[in-house]
Amino acid sequence: MTEFVIRLADERGKIQEQTHSAATADELRSRFTQAGYYVYSVKSRNVLGGSSKKKVNLDTFLVFNQQFLTLIKAGLPILGSLELLARRQKIPSFRAQLEDVGARVKTGQSISEAFEAQGGFSLVYTTTLLAGERSGNLEEVLQRYLDFQRVSLTFRKKLKASLIYPALLVFMVIALFIFLITFVVPRFAQLYDQLGTKLPALTVLLLDMGRYAQSYGIYIGIVVLTVGFLGYRWIQTEAGATTVDKIRIRTPIVGNVWLKYQVGLFSRTLSTLLTGGLPLVPSLETAARSIDSKQIAIAVTRSVATVQEGKGLSESLQATKIFPELAIEMIEVGESTGALPQMLNSVAEFFEEDVQTNLTAAMSLIEPLILIFMGLVVVTILIALYLPIFSLSAGSGQ
Repeated sequence: MTEFVIRLADERGKIQEQTHSAATADELRSRFTQAGYYVYSVKSRNVLGGSSKKKVNLDTFLVFNQQFLTLIKAGLPILGSLELLARRQKIPSFRAQLEDVGARVKTGQSISEAFEAQGGFSLVYTTTLLAGERSGNLEEVLQRYLDFQRVSLTFRKKLKASLIYPALLVFMVIALFIFLITFVVPRFAQLYDQLGTKLPALTVLLLDMGRYAQSYGIYIGIVVLTVGFLGYRWIQTEAGATTVDKIRIRTPIVGNVWLKYQVGLFSRTLSTLLTGGLPLVPSLETAARSIDSKQIAIAVTRSVATVQEGKGLSESLQATKIFPELAIEMIEVGESTGALPQMLNSVAEFFEEDVQTNLTAAMSLIEPLILIFMGLVVVTILIALYLPIFSLSAGSGQ
């Protein structure tokens, strides 16, 4: 999904400028035209100079929302709460955003529209605020959003913590290999050049690698960095992100873990929106635009049309052929019992726990493999370097 800035007017002639995500500009234009708005322009945020706002750190944002909720529960008006928290905010960029939100609310905009206009806040958050405004129960909806984000943040922190040690090992392997090839091997090359003896093939290969690394290492580094930068920019595009996601989902073991993680995130997001009082179709559209997996987002977007035709959510998701069968069955039970939000929450908990278990098991296998690989690299290099010395020692002993 791409973010667009849309300028439109409602039936009363009030002109607004909003930020929304959509597959194409035409799709977004059509969506608002069918809803009865007059659309002036639709422009991608990527081509608008300075339109992109800095995203707020999630921990900081959760603290703000907890304070905001506390002030509202204490009876302070929304505008007064925003102004008070803006004055106390120490991060300049976030303070400026809160001040702009307060100014927009003061002119008559709803709080969801004011936050959406900033461009740096998640779609789930602005939609949650909208649901709270429509239901007249902003406090309860905000509390559910906070609970959702706390669980999600805790889960993401656990995932990152599980990946730190393997990543450190990989970095050490690469650093050690570069050090041996660029520093140790050339020293041995000078020694063997002075001796003028015939060297084993393995030693010759390693010494050649060392010479090439010294001569062309900087150029290889520049090429690698350039390719990495271009690859990163390509991944940021819609086509690149979709292609990478297809490869990631089809990758053995990793693809299954990634799919379960995204299904869990989708289920928890949808549960939060439905519990907040938002109808199923807009909740599905919001949840689809809030997950990282392009494949799952496309599948959920396709299921929206099926749901609008009157079919159940479980049947619509099953037709996409990407959701796990267990998730479909649990959602079907939730629909039949009238407890869909609660069942979606159970789906999220089950898959998040499954992801954590699978990741822990995978890391317990990967870490020893990395250590074994590191040992093999070091041993191979040392054997290649010292093999001629052993040969000379054996020759002189005879």
